[in-house]
Amino acid sequence: MKIKEITTKSIITESKLPDADYVINPYVGCQHACIYCYADFMKRFTGHSSDTWGEFVDVKINSANTIRLTSFNGKTILIGSVTDPYQQTELKYGNTKGILKNLLVSQPNIEILTKSSSILRDIDLLIQFKNLRVGISLNTLDQKLSNMMEPYASSPQSRINVIKQLSEAGIESYLFISPIFPYVTNFKDLLEETIPYTRNFSFENLNIRSNNRAKILEFINQVLPEYFGFYANLNSQSCYWQSLKSEIELYCKNKDLKYRIYFDHSTDKKK
Repeated sequence: MKIKEITTKSIITESKLPDADYVINPYVGCQHACIYCYADFMKRFTGHSSDTWGEFVDVKINSANTIRLTSFNGKTILIGSVTDPYQQTELKYGNTKGILKNLLVSQPNIEILTKSSSILRDIDLLIQFKNLRVGISLNTLDQKLSNMMEPYASSPQSRINVIKQLSEAGIESYLFISPIFPYVTNFKDLLEETIPYTRNFSFENLNIRSNNRAKILEFINQVLPEYFGFYANLNSQSCYWQSLKSEIELYCKNKDLKYRIYFDHSTDKKK
């Protein structure tokens, strides 16, 4: 793992995401090395074109110091749009913790997205925000499959425990079932496992792109070879996703759950 310390002019950037006005990414790169990650497009803009995504991290060592006292007027800041803010490097450098400390005075709406149990270190800090919620990403309860898809992320049970502990601390959290792997991800099992701790869920489909195609198809060839052809043409399987969307909507409505489906970012609405 290549670790490099860098500086940045500003850590807060405007966002084009549907649910965030600004984003903060305390690191470039991510140690979790998920096979499906789309964020390796960042290599082109950060001097890592020849590096393998998941094998390097640039630490923005001055990131907390770039936070300026200002009013965000109800705007939402997402921490972790193209990196995990609580990956292993955070335990050494504390970038995310420093950023949160310096945002306390401004009290913006904060959303954190992670698949790491390291976030539990900062519970005492998180509870000081008036409007904060945490999304925990998970797409399987199977430890073996998780190890293959997300080799250095926290275990599925650890992530469920994070939601439990956040709930016990009074911190709003939701399960982000993402990305959904057809015939691998069982969304009902994931919901039933976490409903005791949260009733708020988000869902995102798997997108196969040129950067992750080879790894995903290799994984499918190992675990579900009979669906290799289906996955090879996944981006044209609109009927599958529409059917699954309807199934998720019905299930969530019957359980009286809050949900958001990100199968079509341009048209999906909050429920």
